[in-house]
Amino acid sequence: MEGPTAGSPGLAEKPVPAAASPSLSSLGAVFILLKSALGAGLLNFPWAFHKAGGVTPAFLGELVSLVFLISGLVILGYAASVSGQTTYQGVVGGLCGPALGKLCEACFIINLLMISVAFLRVIGDQLEKLCGFLLPSAPPAPQPWCMDQRLTLTLLSALVILPLSVPREIGFQKYTSILGTLAACYLALVIVVQYYTGPQGLAREPRPAHSPSSWTSVFSVFPTICFGFQCHEAGVSIYCSMTHRSLSHWALVSVLSLLACCLVYSLTGVYGFLTFGAEVSADILMSYPGDDVVIIVARALFGVSIVTVYPIVLFLGRSVMQDFWRRSWCLACGPGALAEPSGPWVRVPLTVLWVAVTLAMALLLPDLSEIVGIIGGISSFFIFIFPGLCLICAVNVQPVAARVRCCLEAWGVVSVLVGTFIFGQSTVAAALELL
Repeated sequence: MEGPTAGSPGLAEKPVPAAASPSLSSLGAVFILLKSALGAGLLNFPWAFHKAGGVTPAFLGELVSLVFLISGLVILGYAASVSGQTTYQGVVGGLCGPALGKLCEACFIINLLMISVAFLRVIGDQLEKLCGFLLPSAPPAPQPWCMDQRLTLTLLSALVILPLSVPREIGFQKYTSILGTLAACYLALVIVVQYYTGPQGLAREPRPAHSPSSWTSVFSVFPTICFGFQCHEAGVSIYCSMTHRSLSHWALVSVLSLLACCLVYSLTGVYGFLTFGAEVSADILMSYPGDDVVIIVARALFGVSIVTVYPIVLFLGRSVMQDFWRRSWCLACGPGALAEPSGPWVRVPLTVLWVAVTLAMALLLPDLSEIVGIIGGISSFFIFIFPGLCLICAVNVQPVAARVRCCLEAWGVVSVLVGTFIFGQSTVAAALELL
């Protein structure tokens, strides 16, 4: 499973495209995966620990998920080496057929759309708290109109996020996205320290019981885990950019990066849950007082990082839609029949539409937990279902020992079944929350 051999038939003979010049070190791959996984999902982990019934069941669910999370990344590296593709949707389409490739593209767009909604929701919540700190008012007094979240978030989207998202290339923003990792590590440290120091004005809840109300409540942690740990969409591109592309090396990179993420997420979930108990908010920052300077710094860091990462998410979704435009319309109608997909007459309307739709959904959805439930369900396709299907198809393309092939096929089936269960459970739970 180290990669395609020279005598392998079919897809195993496809070379990696020359455009993908490998220049990424192993340490760089670890940090990029870490940066991809650590983000806004961190804010939801203490609430997920509460929903799961306590620290023990939530932590056990996280450890079980970690096996499938690491397995999914390793499978994607193997599938990329067999198929010769450099993108996630390309790997799925090349190994599993064009129908599943189109399904992967559709799930990719929906997932990125809902991530954009979650980003805007987090930005709106932090703006509300920051405005309350900058323009304090007595509790009986009505909130000033200029502090209304619908106004502040709309202005920020129109004046800052939209101009950052319109350009054809946004490569300069890949350097600013490291703010997400810094904000995540800072927030985890703050939550741990404030649990022991007990900041002024923080009403600490007594330690809650560490037993779930029912055995089914343990499953409520999986959507948050899928939302928080999702870095698999970028896994194929990262693997194809590495200078040392052996599967064992990629497995080590995957283990190190996800273990680091697990440490940060676990510290945040455990100490945030122990601090607030049943009163923890779906956004942990909303549980803290608005006048705490340390928390204000965390809000500012998260706000700035999400504002810079949002255009990257939009760019990825817009690229998939532009590719669909190019294949379905330009090729069907002939060259020059329609506008160039990357031209301003196509790019600008797609960008405005994306920002408008995600802004409307962020303002309409009442809580971050509903968005996380939807994202967690869709993410199960990229973490469990598509990697399982790719593994089943890849072992039938590249010759492997019969016993090894049976074991890998069995693991692929298990991965698909687990992902299907998580998708169904997360989708139903999110629908019930919305209703």
